[in-house]
Amino acid sequence: MTHAVVHWLTDPWAEPLNRRALLEVALLGLSGGALGCWLLFFELAYSAESLAHALLPGLVGAALLGLPLLLGGAAGLLVAAIAVALAGRAPVIGRDTAVAIVVTTLFGLGVLLALSPATPPGLQSLLFGDVLGVSNGDLALAGGLVVVLAGALWVLHHRLLVVGFDRTSAAQLGVRPLAVDVALLVLLAAALLVAVQGLGNLLVVAVLIAPASAARLVARRMLPMMLASAAIAVLAGIAGLYLSYHARTAAGASVAGALVLAYLVAGLAGGAAGRLARA
Repeated sequence: MTHAVVHWLTDPWAEPLNRRALLEVALLGLSGGALGCWLLFFELAYSAESLAHALLPGLVGAALLGLPLLLGGAAGLLVAAIAVALAGRAPVIGRDTAVAIVVTTLFGLGVLLALSPATPPGLQSLLFGDVLGVSNGDLALAGGLVVVLAGALWVLHHRLLVVGFDRTSAAQLGVRPLAVDVALLVLLAAALLVAVQGLGNLLVVAVLIAPASAARLVARRMLPMMLASAAIAVLAGIAGLYLSYHARTAAGASVAGALVLAYLVAGLAGGAAGRLARA
């Protein structure tokens, strides 16, 4: 029995491909888990999903032209940001409606491009990711993202707290809300550009929102919440890779499912703890 358990635990990591996927998932979990807490604090969960979907035409266009996906994703984000800003200026539309219109239009355009006969094979990896096929460059980008996010969030920590708790009085404390908002959105865009290559256009938001949502159920202060979120993201990502290996399921979808399951478990555990405390 012990021998079988040891093999069950170690067999997935005998292959270099799976070890690279493990490192990619761990790096994305660290960065996404920490950043996701601030996205929830600033109520940017919908914006994260919208930007992720708006990436699709840029990614497909890059695949069609043979360009790096990172370049195509950056172009898609730029076009989406400009389109949302212009649409939001129309008072009869409203900002929320403008975001919905732009995102659905861009996503539809991406699907239309994806149906082109010239589209190369393997396009599903743009939608659902290919975490088992990450390259050294992808790992380097994910590692760089961890370093950049850690440094940026450390520098911005005080400003993020000030704007998040009292936006109207932030200017009197020497903090410009617009600059903080822009900085957070830039970090979100960078995280999406890097993570989308591993988890795909449709699943990338899971690593940003699910772990942070779970951590918010078990922690009240920001720093413990960020640490808990990063830990949940990494552990759930590893669990997803185990599920993918032993159940022969898609790796990206398995990781995303494990991240959502972690949130459900945290919710049930938090509810049970609350009932015990009241009792």
